[in-house]
Amino acid sequence: MPAYSAQDQNNQQNSQLQEEDWTLIIRPQSSLFDLQLAEVWRYRDLMLLFVRRDFVTFYKQTILGPLWFFLQPILTTIIFTFVFGRVANLSTDGIPHVVFYLSGIVLWNYFAECVNKTSGTFTQNANLFGKVYFPRIVLPLSIVMSNLLRLGVQLLLFIGVWVYFFAKGAEVAINAHALLFPVLILIMAALGLGLGMIISSMTTKYRDLTFLITFGVQLAMYASPVIYPISSLDGDIRMLIMANPMTAIIETFRYGFLGEGTFSWALLGYSAGFSIVALYIGTIIFNKVQRSFMDTV
Repeated sequence: MPAYSAQDQNNQQNSQLQEEDWTLIIRPQSSLFDLQLAEVWRYRDLMLLFVRRDFVTFYKQTILGPLWFFLQPILTTIIFTFVFGRVANLSTDGIPHVVFYLSGIVLWNYFAECVNKTSGTFTQNANLFGKVYFPRIVLPLSIVMSNLLRLGVQLLLFIGVWVYFFAKGAEVAINAHALLFPVLILIMAALGLGLGMIISSMTTKYRDLTFLITFGVQLAMYASPVIYPISSLDGDIRMLIMANPMTAIIETFRYGFLGEGTFSWALLGYSAGFSIVALYIGTIIFNKVQRSFMDTV
């Protein structure tokens, strides 16, 4: 009997499948670090359906509907202005309190929503995953995209507030660093997606993380310059806050749109590198867990 190699057997199987004219052929993944971009593109219509579902269900069966996209950051800004601006009298680098807090809240909301919702991918969609096939990574990607819509809506609110204070003579001038905004969005999306996929993979076995994640993300906001500028810190606390990858993103956004803040290419490069590593590790763990998570969920 001739000895056939594994490659010859795979080629023979592929030829047989092509001869049978199947409309869909599902093969096991060959690499853990595979974003399945070709498969994601094939299922782009499904991903858009998930994006629409996430966007619509946010305000479905609510009285105020889409107004909640504006009300959430407005109410949070009012509370922060009263508590941290008036009572605690924290520095805002001379920027009006409302503009300062709103700039941090809008960015933090996007990151927090990406992490919180992506972290429930496996546990919240186990029934769907068990019935039909589609690239599992479509779901976390759709969450990141649907949150982009919310970010766009809330940015309109920020621009409206910025124009109001600019017209009143406040020193909130835009400079060329505002052009880095798309880069900041990419870094935040990669960071939120990567961390979310890591947590989602871990919650299939350790459900305690489900209860800790929302609480942990809320606490992490206070370790980010959302309610204070990095210039008001010094010593070990400043170094600790600068180690947070969200710090450079928020500070660069304020530096570009408000003319105040701390900008550093090295710090921004650190955030980008941290996000790439998080996305790399998240993709590996997600691809590994998706092969067998139905046995544990």
